[in-house]
Amino acid sequence: MKVLLVNGSPHEKGCTYTALAEVAKTLNFNGIETEIFQIGRKPLSGCIACRKCQDLKRCVFDDRVNEFLDMAKDADGFVFGSPVHYASAGGAITSFMDRVFFANLLSGRNSFYLKPAAAIVSARRAGTTATFDQLNKYFTISEMPIISSQYWNMVHGAVPEDVQKDLEGLQIMRVLGRNMAWFLKCKEAGTKAGIAFPEKEERIFTNFIR
Repeated sequence: MKVLLVNGSPHEKGCTYTALAEVAKTLNFNGIETEIFQIGRKPLSGCIACRKCQDLKRCVFDDRVNEFLDMAKDADGFVFGSPVHYASAGGAITSFMDRVFFANLLSGRNSFYLKPAAAIVSARRAGTTATFDQLNKYFTISEMPIISSQYWNMVHGAVPEDVQKDLEGLQIMRVLGRNMAWFLKCKEAGTKAGIAFPEKEERIFTNFIR
């Protein structure tokens, strides 16, 4: 089993990475393979709603989004991490997730269905709960079980050394990792026991303006 952890920070080894690494270390200790996917610093276009992904089966902009989409189908769980920028998720990971989740839906890839997900956020001081709420909405619209911890999944610090001093924040990351590992093992056990996925209905789209 493998969990993909997405670092939405422009800093490859910054505060967000420090939190993700703590989750990954705990997952590894519990027998789950991990990989940290760095979005990077190259500009990422936002979704332009061209719907080309419906035919192309990938995003029309060929960048890190398509690389991630190709990896996502083989992953068993996901953790998305973002720094706080003006009390919301960073611009890069917002564009990234808009395009990833829209392309996954329209292309019919079905890479996220009933796969557990979690969001983690890092901030110097405030804006964490608003960012946390923003990221979780991608999961709830995609039928992904959300993995929680003993508190909201956040760490605090201006530099990685500060995060290392946030003992409660690091503990939250470890609890999150253990809960994710437990859920994945339970899901695997259920599948082996013959428990089928829920019955699927054809999706209904209702427009409010007629």
